[in-house]
Amino acid sequence: MKRTLAGLTTPIAIAVALVAGPALAHHSGAMFDRAKTLTLKGTLLEYQFVAPHAWISLLVPSAEDATKMVRWDIEGGTASRMKAQGVTPERLRPGDKITIRAHPLRDGRHGGGLIDITLADGVLISNNPTKLQVGQ
Repeated sequence: MKRTLAGLTTPIAIAVALVAGPALAHHSGAMFDRAKTLTLKGTLLEYQFVAPHAWISLLVPSAEDATKMVRWDIEGGTASRMKAQGVTPERLRPGDKITIRAHPLRDGRHGGGLIDITLADGVLISNNPTKLQVGQ
């Protein structure tokens, strides 16, 4: 029985498309408005130290009524980058008071892409890969 390369082309192309499609979509930051920066001061609700990106959820007083709290979900960097910068589950715990700067979602929902975090003790942690620093 003779096998040809043409018989393998379709399964290989399908496999490449299945892997490459999500990888390309994953790295898009189009949902964030990078021309805008918002500052959120609140209480850490949850830190999800997961792949492909970490997530930080916090409760922030509402702009309309400071007695009401609003949940914001902020996408961080990769878990390995967050860990390298000192942002670990041991470092960020529910109830911590934090300040986050983020690029907001373009659609107006309460979410964004992390720029940096200032912890209650004043330590600034940047999500900028060119500023992999943890300092005061």
